[in-house]
Amino acid sequence: MNQYETNGMIQKFLERGYEIVEFNEKADIYVVNTCTVTNISDRKSRQMLRRAKELNSEAMIVAVGCYVQVAKEQLEQMHEIDLCLGTNEKKDIVQYVENYLAGKNEHSIKLDDVFANQKYGDFGSVTYTEKVRAVIKVQDGCDRFCSYCLIPYARGRVRSRNPKDVICEITEIAKKGIQEVVVTGIHVASYGKDFKDDYRLIDLLEEINQIEGIKRIRLRFH
Repeated sequence: MNQYETNGMIQKFLERGYEIVEFNEKADIYVVNTCTVTNISDRKSRQMLRRAKELNSEAMIVAVGCYVQVAKEQLEQMHEIDLCLGTNEKKDIVQYVENYLAGKNEHSIKLDDVFANQKYGDFGSVTYTEKVRAVIKVQDGCDRFCSYCLIPYARGRVRSRNPKDVICEITEIAKKGIQEVVVTGIHVASYGKDFKDDYRLIDLLEEINQIEGIKRIRLRFH
């Protein structure tokens, strides 16, 4: 999930003319896509944000993702961070960054209510990939609300991606010679649960299997 969404954000920046560098290189803007599955991941997210500021004290530091969504009060105490974006704001990251740099943001923390949003937040067609395989996000959110898990509060309820958009994205990726796709989601087995018709994960996989050039399909749960 985070790999796909990171690729989506990278593509958004590239489309606006930005240059992507390795994390350990000096940059003007650092984006840390955070995770909150465990206390360890929370701590690593904070460490990475501090590390970015150490690399360039003048840089803009942006925290995005699940940890931001559930730990607003903690992140407000971190002076290293300039801008915080929640789960639903990722897809518009470049606009938020440019608004902040232009001084248009009244607040440095942007968080939508993940439960109020009933539609899948689509990055558009993410064709950026550095690997021989491509990760494809088809679903977000979870309805299980397990007592030990924060994911529904960080991601919201089940929301499935339009199958036509999935097929279009994979078709474009296949044209680049990539033969393997990893179909992923927070609870990918729930794909289609929120659709009005009976279209489910198996139907999507059968359509993907018909795409010319795709030789292997993997399923990866969050």
